[in-house]
Amino acid sequence: MHRSPARPPAALPLAALAAFGVLLGLVAADWPPLVRWDDSVSAALRSFGAARPVLVDWLRALTSLAATIPFVAVGAAATLLFAVRRERRSAIFCALVTASVPIAWGVMHWALRNPRPVDGFVVVPSSGFPSGHTSNAAAFALAVVLLVWPRSTPATRAATVLAVTAFALFIGFTRVALLAHWPTDVIGGLLLALALVPIAARVTNLGRSA
Repeated sequence: MHRSPARPPAALPLAALAAFGVLLGLVAADWPPLVRWDDSVSAALRSFGAARPVLVDWLRALTSLAATIPFVAVGAAATLLFAVRRERRSAIFCALVTASVPIAWGVMHWALRNPRPVDGFVVVPSSGFPSGHTSNAAAFALAVVLLVWPRSTPATRAATVLAVTAFALFIGFTRVALLAHWPTDVIGGLLLALALVPIAARVTNLGRSA
């Protein structure tokens, strides 16, 4: 019956893209107030984590839930499931999200080469902006909401939004707490997902009446 993801308003991806563009410009320019904020937050979390090695070990394990391989695996499985169920629009939506998000942040890592915090609790050789884990987690969260929305009751919608929002924010926190990323990297990852996933949903719904 409901075989298409919900279609978010055009204002959402436009606002997210605008905010991402502003943040990208500030990061590329090493805007001093933003650099100081990144440094101060990371310094506080370095002290916090150094005193809690067991917590850091747990965060290292949990943050991997949003790594690229799990994200692509879940996205591919969802695409296949919807294709088997002949829910073409939902399958296309999942495929677009699964492909576009890692490609987008991967290209920006390659192009920007923004350094990560030094001597973090995890060693990651790639560039930092935007956070790939956070982009993946936020894209997963928003995709789930858009898929569930037309198929469920208001109570289920609310529970889904709360659960997946908590997941995305937690992954973002782990990236900063582990000093794998600056806070601005995580904000960039959230904004990237808020831009790309609604665009994928709207492309999927082209030709469908509102």
